[in-house]
Amino acid sequence: MAMMVVFVAVVLGLQLYRAKTSPPPSSTPPIAAQQTPATPAPVASVATPPPAASRAAASRVPGVPSVEASAESTTIVENDLYRITFSNRGAQVTSWILKDYKNLDGKPLDLIHQQAAKLYGYPLSLYTSDATIASALNQALYVPSATGPLSAPASLTFKYSNGGLQATKTFTFDPKTYILHAEVAVTRAGAPVAAQLSWPGGFGDQNETPNQTAYTYSQFDQYRNGSFSKTEAKNISAGSSLSGPFDFAGVADLFFAAVFIPDSPDTATVTTLRNDLDVSKFIKRTGFGSDSPATKPIILPVLGAALGNTGGPVETSIFVGPKAINVLKSVHATDPRISLEPMLEFGFWGPIAKYLFLSLQAIHAHITFNWSGSWGWAIIVLTVFINLLMLPFRVKSMHSALKMQRIQPQMDAIKERYKKFKVTDPKRGEMNAEIMQLQKDNGVNMFGGCIPQLITMPLMIAFFYTLPKVVELRLAHWYWLPNLQAADPHHILPIFMVLSQFLVQFYTPSPGVDPQQQKMMAFMMPLFSGYITWQYASGLALYWSVGNLIGIAQQLVMNQTSLGREMRAMAAKRARRKAGTIQGRK
Repeated sequence: MAMMVVFVAVVLGLQLYRAKTSPPPSSTPPIAAQQTPATPAPVASVATPPPAASRAAASRVPGVPSVEASAESTTIVENDLYRITFSNRGAQVTSWILKDYKNLDGKPLDLIHQQAAKLYGYPLSLYTSDATIASALNQALYVPSATGPLSAPASLTFKYSNGGLQATKTFTFDPKTYILHAEVAVTRAGAPVAAQLSWPGGFGDQNETPNQTAYTYSQFDQYRNGSFSKTEAKNISAGSSLSGPFDFAGVADLFFAAVFIPDSPDTATVTTLRNDLDVSKFIKRTGFGSDSPATKPIILPVLGAALGNTGGPVETSIFVGPKAINVLKSVHATDPRISLEPMLEFGFWGPIAKYLFLSLQAIHAHITFNWSGSWGWAIIVLTVFINLLMLPFRVKSMHSALKMQRIQPQMDAIKERYKKFKVTDPKRGEMNAEIMQLQKDNGVNMFGGCIPQLITMPLMIAFFYTLPKVVELRLAHWYWLPNLQAADPHHILPIFMVLSQFLVQFYTPSPGVDPQQQKMMAFMMPLFSGYITWQYASGLALYWSVGNLIGIAQQLVMNQTSLGREMRAMAAKRARRKAGTIQGRK
């Protein structure tokens, strides 16, 4: 009962802790004379011609030639990890496919949120304090250095000039990583323009709900002034400007991130972008018993970030990819001591959760990688390892409980001598001293029986908070479970949890526990575990269920040993004595 109360208290306490410790919105003044309008004008799609007003946004300079394409074109750049489609309209990205990740339809995941991009801008578009200039630059037809498909390593340059407003974007692509490098320079009538490179429209996977919080989860991450911080979407305001130094800054959802890593951290500036989007008409669901569109509005916070440079043109590396621990550890800022690993969250139980997941990942990589439903089997193998390691502690716990019961009559005699004294009487201290000395003389550790729970409870809580947040398990299946991060759609595991937890309580002798209390716990604990796993990640239910099966098997074996037989005999004797006492009172 105590461990159940502790578990509930931890879950609720962590929710309250996060609510109280969420960073407040930045109070830094805007980057320029004005902020982005709260409801920006829609950015035209690739097929929409640029409006005449945008073409006339900057006056022409006599003698400066125009550089503008006569028609729209696309350029595709790819390596083994991504396929990026650039449009020469605005020299921006219209599709960013991650080849190793799928959407709910089983197709390669497009990391661009297409609905948000059409309204608020596509990735690698330009942001300026002057909305007219930004519109002109993002609607202009740039001249690309290459069209058609390119394979990394490669370089792609876009140029535009209307005689007064000039812009150049150059992108360089790495053949083996999720990183590309960008150089952006904008001038107006020969004078530099403080244009920022932006990722304005969230992520494509936010249309999916692989678990209950994934589609609403988004935040702004930054490594600034030598420390990492994150700001939740509810605390982000549109158009707020932050001054450097920035080692990296960007936006992230539960599984993916778009991060700017400036070449010159000291002169870097960042503007936060935020819009809200109703995704109820095209949201996709899984694990909730319904794949139909939502009937009520679902407001999705769409976060973005824009990077500039007070020293002149923008030069930055850009990471767009999964928040996988091995990937983030390999991406470094200009200072090689700083990586993107802090963006990966393991919650309040960080150290335990991190190494628990690293163990799970090692099992998946070296044991279960080629198995069908490999992550599910990795959870099972890890559960077996943990329970085997816990076996000596369980045996020790039984020995401790048995020793305690052997001296229980002597402890009851001591308590009987002092029962006439009030709880506040100093004589009660002498009673406690006698009991402690008796336990010491007989080698009894009063906390010995709690060791297994003290070890397994942090592991359980770590699993509780880790499984739904790691991209490696995103959409991972196991037999009838389509997604280990979502609830069991048929509730098979929660029901099995109730039954197996009951058997664990039934087969575990508890000679020191009141029989009535033991009967109550035999029903309370199973119902509690079933409630926890009914709408939570099925991976946790799988871990818990397998642990129960192993616990039942271990207990059945231990019950046949001399230790187990003695404990069961003492439990039966205590029950008979308790029943006789009650009958005598009647």
